Amino acid sequence: MPRTFVILNPNSGKGRGLRLEPQIREVFSRQGAGFGVTRGPGDEERLARAAIKDGFDRIVAVGGDGTTSNVGHAILESGQSVSLGIVPGGTGCDLARSLDIPQNDLRRCAEIVAAGKTRSIDVGRVEDRHFVNIAGFGFDIAVLERSFRVRWLRGELLYLYCALLEMKAYPGFALTSLLDGKPGPSGTHMMVIVANAKKFGGGFAIAPQASLDDGELDIVTFGDLGFFARLKAMSALMKGRHTDLPDIAVTRARRAVFEFDRPPSFETDGEWRQARGTSLVIETFPRALSVLVP
Repeated sequence: MPRTFVILNPNSGKGRGLRLEPQIREVFSRQGAGFGVTRGPGDEERLARAAIKDGFDRIVAVGGDGTTSNVGHAILESGQSVSLGIVPGGTGCDLARSLDIPQNDLRRCAEIVAAGKTRSIDVGRVEDRHFVNIAGFGFDIAVLERSFRVRWLRGELLYLYCALLEMKAYPGFALTSLLDGKPGPSGTHMMVIVANAKKFGGGFAIAPQASLDDGELDIVTFGDLGFFARLKAMSALMKGRHTDLPDIAVTRARRAVFEFDRPPSFETDGEWRQARGTSLVIETFPRALSVLVP
């Protein structure tokens, strides 16, 4: 019989993970699952590696996209045939949305894990990190950095509030790129999202045509937009119509090389990162991760 190990991040969702812990233990104890609770940064990967070494073949991440991504990264690095389960318990939980995993039904999430149906999805990689949902540059990371300082909101409202505050404050950044060896977007940009899945920021359809198993990344570029153009773009994004605007483009590639004028900060699945250099290679690994789905 498959063996399941559950990793819970109590700090996810501004403490939502901690509030869910008793219910999580109840619904998964019926499956004889093992449990691990993170205590600090990096614990998801440590717990996942230990569980894989102990022979567990289903690792369930309870938290947000960052928790899911860190567990997925550990699975991929192990090289073992292990499936990833997802229980939304964080702020955004956007990969779960793309996979139709319910946001507020723990029992149903446990049933999905127990049923054992899997889907092989693509993953992205930038520097030495895998990502399962998106990698973001520019305005996106500025919004993320601001969200860390806001304690009284979560979910879609948190990202919307922080985005509105950054509309005027964020200056943009310079970028040149190669997509599958050919010249890509260049010049000053407000934001660039490299999307493996459709949604980000708590449910916004940033890449409406993205597929989790097409072997490509959808690269969504927002050009050098002024304040009012940014407002228009964000309004369109909330409706999933931003790709119709003239300064917003979507291209697809298996491999992208981004060149910056200084090492940028960026995010992978909601996790803040600092680049080591000015040149970043972003690539996709087709159907590399097995995920438990409805």
